[in-house]
Amino acid sequence: MANHVDIASASDMSCKEIPRCEVAEHCTPDDAWMIIRNDVIDVTNFLDEHPGGMEIMLEYAGCDATDAFESVGHSIAARMLAEKYKIGTLPEHEQTHSRECISEAKKLMCPMHITA
Repeated sequence: MANHVDIASASDMSCKEIPRCEVAEHCTPDDAWMIIRNDVIDVTNFLDEHPGGMEIMLEYAGCDATDAFESVGHSIAARMLAEKYKIGTLPEHEQTHSRECISEAKKLMCPMHITA
């Protein structure tokens, strides 16, 4: 069974601090988290619905997708949807605004999604 968060309980957890190393563990089609603007988003239930396709979402699963998210110019509706799937935030000392994969954990857990 996937270890993703039920949307109904996500609002209760949206203030939970989740470190990057934990986000990196969630990088598969059955369990996909990403970071957008220092918020941790569980996109597992959205993968099949993403207009750009599941592949692009999985490329950023377990990573900070802020730069990619902002560069596409997502609509207000997309930003609101990201907020809906928010399950927590990065601890303050880990916050940044660049695409930063947690390299070793990501390579070990999701080698098929690593790009050079």
